[in-house]
Amino acid sequence: MLRSVHIDQWAERDRRWAQRLYSFSQRRVLLPVLNAASWLGDGVLWCGIIVSLALAGGTQGRDVAAHMMLAALLNLAVYLWLKRRIGRERPYVSCPGIRLNGRALDQFSFPSGHTLHATTFSMLLIRGYPEAIVVLVPLSVLIAWSRIALGLHYPSDVAAGALMGALTGALLLALY
Repeated sequence: MLRSVHIDQWAERDRRWAQRLYSFSQRRVLLPVLNAASWLGDGVLWCGIIVSLALAGGTQGRDVAAHMMLAALLNLAVYLWLKRRIGRERPYVSCPGIRLNGRALDQFSFPSGHTLHATTFSMLLIRGYPEAIVVLVPLSVLIAWSRIALGLHYPSDVAAGALMGALTGALLLALY
């Protein structure tokens, strides 16, 4: 029973933070930027980078592209399994005052796949191309923030996605 109370308190805190971040993000100047970041995080950007590196990046580019593909497959399998297993409703479904401002690629919320991929791919790209850090870190933050701002994720979904992405990135960097 005590555990249930703690889980309920945590869920309520997460819901309140989602509502606060969502409300703050509904500014006319912010929402188009966050929508664009989310769209890039759908895979458009990452697929373009993988293909570009594989075709024109030389040996290093092909290696980074291969690591990104491996990461994509690993991340996809893990986060889809978790989403189906946990089955957490998205905030726009279950939180008063939050509406959908983008497009949901799947039904469930936990964890954020966009954040997971952005974190992992950024780590792999920065290892191969350290100068890219000035673009990739802010972009990853925008992608993560966009998922809350668009009503698609709770802060804990984004935090879990970032942690899982960092672990996947660290594992792949340690192996290669």
